[in-house]
Amino acid sequence: MTSPAQLSSTIPASRPLVTGVILAGGQGSRMGGVDKGLQLFRGQRLVSHVIARLAPQVDTLLININRNPDTYATLGYPLITDQIGGFLGPLAGLHTSMSHALTPLVLTAPCDSPCLPPDLLARLLAALQANQAPLAIATTNGRQHPVFCLAHCSLRQPLEDYLAQGGRKFMHWCRENACIEVDFSDEAEAFANFNTLDALDS
Repeated sequence: MTSPAQLSSTIPASRPLVTGVILAGGQGSRMGGVDKGLQLFRGQRLVSHVIARLAPQVDTLLININRNPDTYATLGYPLITDQIGGFLGPLAGLHTSMSHALTPLVLTAPCDSPCLPPDLLARLLAALQANQAPLAIATTNGRQHPVFCLAHCSLRQPLEDYLAQGGRKFMHWCRENACIEVDFSDEAEAFANFNTLDALDS
């Protein structure tokens, strides 16, 4: 596996520092309760595919988990667990990401999308800066993919408040916070994810 030092050499020096976070803290309910990130796809764990795609784009990489810490620790990246318990979904992972990041921005991606775009950060960041917005998400052919999200850490408290009030819908929170949607229709296949064990064998 490429070392973090080698990966960072691909990052332009002129942009803001960004923490990348792989969201692997779900219950995997649609996959029978297994830990999605640890399932094999083409001979490697799903999370390893995502690391290979996301790590070259960011300055620091974290993995958000809620189980199997010993196995994830072998990947060599810092692990963070949801600060708000109860498996509240990807918004809880984003909240935790903002709490741990030492950079102004966080970029999240799910652990079950092994072919995510190599220019995910570049395009989200360009839109974020052009619109002076605090939040940008990917879309393809009119479909939102909010878990592919670039967010300013100043949104941590509004997100914490939203979760405390019982909010769980990612897109609803995005719309409340001046979200910019960035079209990736030219790379739509890159956002494919896996929700069944049978799909991993295809």
